[in-house]
Amino acid sequence: MSFQAYLDNIEKKTGKTPNEFLVLVKARGYGAETRAGEIVAWLKDDFDLGRGHAMALVHVIKNGPEISEKHVGTDGVHRDETNVLRLDGIANR
Repeated sequence: MSFQAYLDNIEKKTGKTPNEFLVLVKARGYGAETRAGEIVAWLKDDFDLGRGHAMALVHVIKNGPEISEKHVGTDGVHRDETNVLRLDGIANR
């Protein structure tokens, strides 16, 4: 599954876009320095997200919307169309 597909599935499950999660993250005082395990536990407890989906959000929290070029245009399971993830939600495409 691509990074974008993970984010889209999170939105479908929770009703929240990645940008909305970034607002919640900031309100909780989390940021790039927050340990991934702490964020994953919060996402599990409050939104019932599994580890894979939570780690996709952790990537965005820690690194922003850019992903490695190695995932762009490949034939692998993590193939994305671009190296910049859409954080504004499915409806905005």
